[in-house]
Amino acid sequence: MSAATQPQLGQALGRKRQAFRQWRGQRPFWGGLLTLLAGVPIMYLPYANLTVGSLTVRMATTAGAGSLIIGVLLVVLGLTMWFQPASRVFAGVAAILLSLVSLVVSNIGGFVVGFLLGLIGGALGISWAAGEPVRAADGAEEPERVVGPVVATHPAPPAGEPGSGNGLDGMSGTSPTNHSNGRHRAG
Repeated sequence: MSAATQPQLGQALGRKRQAFRQWRGQRPFWGGLLTLLAGVPIMYLPYANLTVGSLTVRMATTAGAGSLIIGVLLVVLGLTMWFQPASRVFAGVAAILLSLVSLVVSNIGGFVVGFLLGLIGGALGISWAAGEPVRAADGAEEPERVVGPVVATHPAPPAGEPGSGNGLDGMSGTSPTNHSNGRHRAG
């Protein structure tokens, strides 16, 4: 390789790395990865053979087909978190439920490894939120950088407007009410 092509290769790798980083920031990447990895031990172990010397131990269970289905579904749910981030809550809840079912169906959830990976991956998928693009000083967006999750998109209504009361206001004995008509006194 010549000295001129090496900086070009470095720039190309830098652009690819930056593009992957941006893609990864727009979806629950780690939740999807852990969920995908959870499916592997759950679907593999019921069909595995362990050979120790001349002794072969088979891990097959009567629920081998159930283990295969759970494992494949976990892999699909991990891919769903990556490629359909809008359905991340469904995929996360389904991953958690399938991981719990795998405890009973598939060799204690793939010897607890698949179970734990599925629980953590599903929880990460549910809790992920997209970040907001960083705004430059002049108000223009910088699409390369994303900072922090978006927690609330709608502010709470001001006090005294509809939707801002406590439904249990008149239930306690300390609340100032006019007992003749059961209404609050004007303050």
